[in-house]
Parts: sequence; structure tokens; C-alpha cells
Amino acid sequence: MQHSVTVFVDGRVASISATLTLMSVVFLVLGIVFASIAALIHVVIFFFESILWKRPAIWGRFGVKDDSDASTLQPMAFNQGFYNLFLAAGTIVGLILIAVPNFGGAGTALVIFALFSMLAASVVLISSNASLARAAVTQGAAPLLGLVFLLLSFI
Repeated sequence: MQHSVTVFVDGRVASISATLTLMSVVFLVLGIVFASIAALIHVVIFFFESILWKRPAIWGRFGVKDDSDASTLQPMAFNQGFYNLFLAAGTIVGLILIAVPNFGGAGTALVIFALFSMLAASVVLISSNASLARAAVTQGAAPLLGLVFLLLSFI
């Protein structure tokens, strides 16, 4: 689909032709949607691991059997929660930069890096313990889809 954009340069009218494919725009929008979902999931994980960890219903979700084990694991969960928050923050900052003129490339690179890190963490999770497959899919599906669609938007 051809689009013409009219701009003013030094008081003159100049026409700039740009080729935008509808498919690229659709892929970009889908990538942004899945990146946003991935960021939201990682913010929720942060709250579970760093803020709400002392609740049995929360640490039980992570396969912890009793309060003693939950207390032992609390410092690690606290740290892990912030790791997830930082991945979400990188994704959110990247998404904001995508919309800022002259910073779209940097924003896209930041989002791709954060999504790849989320995906890699989910692969490490499932490879370390196959019984954590559901958690790995929850943690990794949205970043995977976000990566695929963002990369397809460049084609």
C-alpha cells in the first residue's frame, strides 16, 4: 500500500512517498500487545515474589510445601521478583520509546532484548524442572509471541 505524506521543507511543499504494508503494521501492533501482556505478567510475578510472598496461597503456587521452606526461600524470591520487575520495566520503557520520534529503533531494540530475556528465563525454568512446564509457558508464551510479531514487522 503506497502512502504519500506532504511536508513543508524551507517554506516549500515536498512530497515524501513511503511504503507501508498493512501486514507490517498489524505485526507491529500484535508485537506491542504481546509485549505489554508479557510486561504485565512479570509485574504480577514481582508482586507474588517480592510483596506477597509471606502468604501461603502465594508461596504454595511456587511449589513450596511449608512456612519454614517459604521463610528460607524468601530472600531468593524477593530478589527474583525484582529481576522480573526490571524485565517488565525494560519492556515498558522500550514500548514508550517506540512511540517517540527518533527513538523507535532504540525502543524496539530494548523491547526485543527484554522479551528475549523473559523467553530465555522460561527455557531455563522448564529445563531445570519439567514439572514447572505450566509456569514456564505462562512466563514465556507472551514474550515469544511478542518477539515473533515484532521481528515479522520488519519484513
